[in-house]
Amino acid sequence: MSASHAHNHSHEGHSHQHGPASYNSAFLIGIILNTVFVIVEAAYGYLSHSLSLVADAGHNLSDVLALVLAWAASLLSKKLPTERRTYGYRRSSILAALFNAIFLLAAIFIIAWEAIQRFANPEPVTGSTVIWVAAVGIAINAGTALLFLSGRKGDLNVRGAFLHMAADAGVSLGVVIAGVVIMYTGWQWLDPVVSLLIVVVIFISTWNLLKDSLNMALDSVPSEIDAAAIKSYLASLPSVTDVHDLHIWGMSTTETALTVHLVISEPGSNDQIIQQATHELHERFGIEHPTLQIENGTFPCHMADEYTI
Repeated sequence: MSASHAHNHSHEGHSHQHGPASYNSAFLIGIILNTVFVIVEAAYGYLSHSLSLVADAGHNLSDVLALVLAWAASLLSKKLPTERRTYGYRRSSILAALFNAIFLLAAIFIIAWEAIQRFANPEPVTGSTVIWVAAVGIAINAGTALLFLSGRKGDLNVRGAFLHMAADAGVSLGVVIAGVVIMYTGWQWLDPVVSLLIVVVIFISTWNLLKDSLNMALDSVPSEIDAAAIKSYLASLPSVTDVHDLHIWGMSTTETALTVHLVISEPGSNDQIIQQATHELHERFGIEHPTLQIENGTFPCHMADEYTI
């Protein structure tokens, strides 16, 4: 290979089975269970005058929509690339995670507003109804969360589904506690208080999802990737005298891409460097799609977009 700006692609890392696991069954089961529960919970919340149940039903409805979006994005991300979309639809998983986070933030604003209004106009709550309905919610939400447990660290979409369901299980537990206290003390103000606590729990679980998905949508380096360590590794390769124009971004919620310019002192070692770097980038850093550009450093290279460490 000459010292020109031809891009060097190596797909050795693709001999590994690194594709994301399929969670189609988990999504389908979660959507069906939570849809049925939303209907039941909203109906009993209305009949028992429990804002905390209605609030929880609203949040569960947002989770159903989140699961639908995440599932659709998961299916789209597996579609093969085309001449027009050379990366396929991988990025749809990032957009789904971002939309889900924004949708959840809008939902908690509505819940908080209703809770504040309830302080001024309290309504009697049927404690026993709240307890039994929320107890069913604990079982459904915890069971759904377990379906996504194994994939929560490797996929932002799956992590979002897991966090939603786990948070819902905790929220339902809070509703059960509120129902018990209301039944024995008559403290009707506790219902809107629990609703506000639900808002806090949802916000906490949503904030990191929003931050990570927004960063990925803006082509930031994924949070689990150490860019400085990668640059240091590339600089340590035999014959490499300079590393520049290093860019790392998420192609999807499960795959990371990298492009970099490497200046080498021995042109004949191109293939060896590409082979070694591609393998190590995949195995050590989780980079699925590296593109290495080899240069001899005999001409100035435009580096206006390069970051510094």
